[in-house]
Amino acid sequence: MLDSTAIWQRTIKLKRGEPLVLPGTVDRNLYRVDHGILVSCRDVAGSQQYMRFGYAGDYVMSLDSYITGQPTEYTLLALRRTEVAVASHTAHEAWLREDSDHAAAWEAGKAWLILGLMEREVDLLTASPEERYRRVLARSPRLFQEVPAKYIANYLRMTPETLSRLKKSG
Repeated sequence: MLDSTAIWQRTIKLKRGEPLVLPGTVDRNLYRVDHGILVSCRDVAGSQQYMRFGYAGDYVMSLDSYITGQPTEYTLLALRRTEVAVASHTAHEAWLREDSDHAAAWEAGKAWLILGLMEREVDLLTASPEERYRRVLARSPRLFQEVPAKYIANYLRMTPETLSRLKKSG
């Protein structure tokens, strides 16, 4: 239902490695990934930690800034050439008020996001790299099809060598 053209106000094209959103900025837009991959990351102890991926067909945002209206702590970064459609917070909120089907679809999307964040938390608490790998592979096979291994290893909090070994044994 979010595919309604009424709320998408413009398109942004990003080059590989180009940020869509930078830390310290207020960004309350909703983005639809039309082509490419975005990653949400955060600086942790001087290096980027990859946290969530958005593929073609996904909706992404700087969730902290979208909710609070305050500057985000995250970067949204294009992993390859990426094109996104942009809906402002104001346009999105108005669109949700238009009809209960829109609001219901948004609520279902939020529930899916919360459940995904809970799964991610379990992954981070799982001590074994092999178990983290298997859980994420089962839940998100698209990750392994579309994202380069170095980003997956970072996301799984393991070295690229460990990931390679797990893929070979698996």
